Amino acid sequence: MSVNSTAPIARQSEKETEIDLYRLFAFVFGRPTPDRYEWLQRTELAAALEALWKRLGCEGAFPDTSRYETYGDYEATYIAVFDVGVPQPPVPLLESVHYKVLPAQQTALENTYFHEVLGLRADTSRYAPDHLVTQLEFLAAVRYAREYAPEKANQQDLARLERDFLERHMLNWLPAAGQKLKRQPQPIFSVLFSLLIAVVDQNIRCLSAMLAQR
Repeated sequence: MSVNSTAPIARQSEKETEIDLYRLFAFVFGRPTPDRYEWLQRTELAAALEALWKRLGCEGAFPDTSRYETYGDYEATYIAVFDVGVPQPPVPLLESVHYKVLPAQQTALENTYFHEVLGLRADTSRYAPDHLVTQLEFLAAVRYAREYAPEKANQQDLARLERDFLERHMLNWLPAAGQKLKRQPQPIFSVLFSLLIAVVDQNIRCLSAMLAQR
């Protein structure tokens, strides 16, 4: 399933939706490209995101999701919010920037250890090991492996791995970054981030309930 469509949100089965949402968010929070800009400009996007907002039980009315006038506006906004700033961007998409309990190198290393459990290796030429895109791509790989694991024991192990990564890494920094993002005058990215946090919370609950039924 291609992530550059609204299908993962609006028209797929529950199983496919859960798999694709990780990939969807990895796509939209990646560095600016024409494909991402075109996806964000889709006229049906607001309705699809609002449906997801309601399905996840997000608080309050669905916020404004104004589109960008040009690709240049979108690119400049992404860079100004996530990539460039003094002494740092307003909302870097890096766990180590927001979670200060551990040194940044150790945070990156722990993300790498999770990849190694599945025999994976993060492509650091694209994004850092603790970058949001890397983390979401890892979660998508774990979820895919779990859904198609032949043995129930393997499914349980992979469910535990997914839940542990969500709790030990995603929850370390997503809420703090989300609060910072709400203070930026860029509603579409703030809405997407709020939806991502809601997906993480829901998946932790579902995985915990499933593991408790062993």
